[in-house]
Amino acid sequence: MLVDPLLALSADPNKLQFVVLFAFSVTMLIWDTVEVGRNDASNLINSVYGARLMTRRTAVRIAGAATIVGALLAAGVIETARKGIFKPSQLQPEEAAAIYVSVYVVDTVLLYAYSSFGMQVSTTACLVFELLGASYAMSLLRGYSSVVQWSKAGTVVTAIVLSIFLAGFAAFVVQRLVRGIIQDKAEEVRTMLLHGTWIGGGMATGLSFFMILKGAQKVPAVEWLHGQIDAFNNWLGGGTWHDPSKFKDVAEAAASGVQIVAGGVNVGMIASVFLLWIFFGALIAVLVRRYRERAAQRVFPVLATLGMIAMAVAFGQNDLANCASPGLATINLLLHWDQGTAAATKADITWYMLLGTGLLLFMGMRTKNATRVTKTAVRMGSQTDHVGLYAPRWCIAIAQRLVTHRPGDASLAPRSRFTERGKRIHFDPLRATVIMCISASVIAMASSYKLPVSTTYVTFAAIVGSGMGDRVFEQGDAALKMARAIWIVFSWFMAAAIAAVFTGIVCLIIHFAGLFGLAATIGLNLYLRRIFRDRGDAQTRRTREELMERRHPERYATEFE
Repeated sequence: MLVDPLLALSADPNKLQFVVLFAFSVTMLIWDTVEVGRNDASNLINSVYGARLMTRRTAVRIAGAATIVGALLAAGVIETARKGIFKPSQLQPEEAAAIYVSVYVVDTVLLYAYSSFGMQVSTTACLVFELLGASYAMSLLRGYSSVVQWSKAGTVVTAIVLSIFLAGFAAFVVQRLVRGIIQDKAEEVRTMLLHGTWIGGGMATGLSFFMILKGAQKVPAVEWLHGQIDAFNNWLGGGTWHDPSKFKDVAEAAASGVQIVAGGVNVGMIASVFLLWIFFGALIAVLVRRYRERAAQRVFPVLATLGMIAMAVAFGQNDLANCASPGLATINLLLHWDQGTAAATKADITWYMLLGTGLLLFMGMRTKNATRVTKTAVRMGSQTDHVGLYAPRWCIAIAQRLVTHRPGDASLAPRSRFTERGKRIHFDPLRATVIMCISASVIAMASSYKLPVSTTYVTFAAIVGSGMGDRVFEQGDAALKMARAIWIVFSWFMAAAIAAVFTGIVCLIIHFAGLFGLAATIGLNLYLRRIFRDRGDAQTRRTREELMERRHPERYATEFE
């Protein structure tokens, strides 16, 4: 499929640079998708791994398969990243390709650097600012006045920020509510029959509603389900509420036997959610009554696992689509180069391209750096007293002013336990379920509105919010945990600035210096990766030694103390 366009372009000396840019873009697409697996995707399994519900290897396999499914549903979101931040139709194919390639040159080293130090960073946010930096630099160079779509970029950034606050606040409220009701009795039959039915049923309903009705609207079965809810709403007198755009005019709507209403209360949707809640609550009650302790002990672990799967599907729809869009857009530029940039950016991205990116991301999730990111995220919100984390001294100084140990502020979470193999349990299944359900719901809601948001930021906010709900920042290394959170948030602003500035510089280098500039920037990328790898390994060793000193001070005491 690609051979004929490549041969045609290669025969034209003026198009040789474009062919090389294409080849590098495909290579960098593979590279960058693996890097996303090292960082963003590792956050999918944080709660399940922290609660020790399964091994990390098993969790990665399940989440990876779900991510691939989500990638196949990513068509709506990928359009925002492909041509929503800037207007590639106003550029020449070579200029658009230079922007896409420069994004990958910076993104691969940026994600690798953060992963080496166990720091979570958002592929979505980095991509948005990289596209802004590169497209703005190109517009200044070529004198284009309306290449960058600032309003759309502002909408995306606003959605990212709002999703962080929404996930954090919702996780805090839900965690404090369910912990106050269930406390540490989530495995008792009586408690689960009394409260586990409506709490667990509500969480299962939330996952089903947001993931199916909101996150997968273009799936034929879900479209049919929407139609049935519309019919139910119409029967109740509420009209077709959720998608009046399916009808071209009022006459067509009338001929279809429905009444389109603008706004109001979607009675049919509310009733459907309520019935779904009753169904899941009754299902949990029946299982607990039938299997007693065995069912009571598995309600929240099963919900947490389902939440991980739902979140992985949402990740495939959102973050994976974002990282894949520049490379896939460049492939379309090659396939449709004779039709111009405008036609190339309108061409559909095929399902097998999305499938391939999903498989590459799964490979990245199995790397050492991915394990490091997962462990540091889990430790930051851990219910244990002492954790192995790094934070700068100025972050610790700020955290010490924020964290206070007052009487009555003890943690609400159950005390930390160990598995049969001696592995520390950082979260209990109840909190793991809250983190996953809140994160998946927020991401799926954003995907339904075709807004790229950050899985990393949403998950981070849910971990911190639920931790505050459980008061895990009130004991042990509380200041260090809070300092780590402060350091991560600060690093997000650094990542945005680095992404915008350096991508603009790299884009201009590639545009002016051509293949020589491309080779120089790739060489610098590889050199920086080696430095970050060595320093990340050294920091991990120091952090481990400091943790052992805090846990066993008697072993490190000197004879002068």
